[in-house]
Amino acid sequence: MTIFLQSLISGILVGGVYALIGIGLTLVFGVMRIINFAHGDIMMVGMYLTYMLFSMVGIDPFLSVLITFPLMYLLGVFLQKVLINRVLDALPQNQILLTIGLGLIMSNTMMLAFTSDYKILSTTYSSSSFSVGGSSISQPLTISFLITAAITGGLYWFLVKTNTGQAIRATAQDREAAQLMGINVKRMSGIAFGLGAGLAGTAGALIAPTYYIFPQVGSVFTLKAFVITVLGGMGSVVGAAIGGIIVGVSESMGAVYISSGWKDVVVYVIFLLVLLFKPAGLLGKSRM
Repeated sequence: MTIFLQSLISGILVGGVYALIGIGLTLVFGVMRIINFAHGDIMMVGMYLTYMLFSMVGIDPFLSVLITFPLMYLLGVFLQKVLINRVLDALPQNQILLTIGLGLIMSNTMMLAFTSDYKILSTTYSSSSFSVGGSSISQPLTISFLITAAITGGLYWFLVKTNTGQAIRATAQDREAAQLMGINVKRMSGIAFGLGAGLAGTAGALIAPTYYIFPQVGSVFTLKAFVITVLGGMGSVVGAAIGGIIVGVSESMGAVYISSGWKDVVVYVIFLLVLLFKPAGLLGKSRM
């Protein structure tokens, strides 16, 4: 029972960070209808930015979120205005090729700057834990989860309660109707892509103390982000949050009760089952 509880709690804590990655991707897709294959690489840039702030300036990884988020937001807005905006009305394959190319540029740039060696961000609390009901819970993962919960709550409030947030939601529901109602859809697209990049970079900062940092790590999390987004329903922020928790718990349980080498297989089996029985995702609505 103790092992089950510990793996469940650990899965939920990791899933919280996964959820942040998925929310960023689903926000971009919901507003712009573009699948960002560079999403994981943007997260990777956030990990390296956190690493530099810690190793050069001594800023704690969790405090660095206050710097990482706005910088990654600006990077996202820049990429959207200069590159992504040019292919919004292009063929889907052109959009895919562009975002894949962006990801390759980012990963290879980091490889040139930092080499392909793994970086480890070690803090005084990296291996710290505390006991809950006889289960040992990671302190860094707990802090990451709490920060993620606060950011997710703030994002939900922003999307529901503010005029800009409502304009973003209107753009996601019907881009042409939103434009006819006087909403600047290009500006909303820039804000959405910036928020997606900011959330990805923040997720990178939160996971950096407990994960290896290397240039190709982005591809791993891009795949996870797609699984999370599809599980929850494309375009659903709440669905992405739930999808992240499901992936985190599935990985944790699979590693404990099957094998650490098979934990990803468990996730993909669940992913395939959801596609078979609910193709629109858990909270998505079918367009058929």
